[in-house]
Amino acid sequence: MEGEFTGKEVYKQKFCPQNYLNTYLSFESEDSLNYGNAFTTVLDKLHKAFTKDGIRGDTLIDIGSGPSIHHLLSACESFKEIIVSDFLEQNREEVKKWLKKDSETFDWAPVLKYVCQLEGDRERWMEKEEKLRKAIKQVLKCDVTLANPFDPVVVHPADCVLSTYCIEAACKDLSIYRSAMKNLFSLVKPGGRLILVVALGATFYMVGPNKFSSLYLTPEVVRDVLKGAGFDSVSSEVVGFTFPPGICDAYDSLFVVARKPN
Repeated sequence: MEGEFTGKEVYKQKFCPQNYLNTYLSFESEDSLNYGNAFTTVLDKLHKAFTKDGIRGDTLIDIGSGPSIHHLLSACESFKEIIVSDFLEQNREEVKKWLKKDSETFDWAPVLKYVCQLEGDRERWMEKEEKLRKAIKQVLKCDVTLANPFDPVVVHPADCVLSTYCIEAACKDLSIYRSAMKNLFSLVKPGGRLILVVALGATFYMVGPNKFSSLYLTPEVVRDVLKGAGFDSVSSEVVGFTFPPGICDAYDSLFVVARKPN
């Protein structure tokens, strides 16, 4: 499949939430979270953005959540309401299972403890888990290639829109990527922020035995696209990590914070 775009129907048929979680977010022990892999690096950056850099407000929209909640653990301290969204029903169902405390849901305890340790109190991880559950008000279907990604639902613009490792996987080419960023621009309040985590240079990523495509991006292209979409004050940082061999061919990740003008 390398070099071929993974369309929506392939995702519906072959994307397995459990395989994704086990591939990227399953840790043998709590200590294994400390070595600085792709997702702990992101957790560190999000912690800083929401707690130290003061990005906060009433509502945060998460675009392309997948079956995951880890990237929202710091956000729930800074936003009263969180809207979770994903294109795939199986991913949305996985999040709903966690919200309902289903006994078969993924074990997020090591990640919860890691983020709570960043915040200074590792032992409040169960309190953190409940706080995030209460903050998540909606789990919606989204498609970033639509002018209204939540069509037919209308969602009011938010103080912050967050998307991690999503948009590059949903876009076949740079033209569609540019259009998707304009769609995200419409979801951000004037003066609000867009936070992106982007896989740099990736052409594929693996979920279990299945290969999914990714749009090859560089920091320069991402910044240019965001400015073209209307964002200003685009700041970005290459975070410095590589995925395990064979899992994803990204050479690094880019952490981006962009502002919508007032």
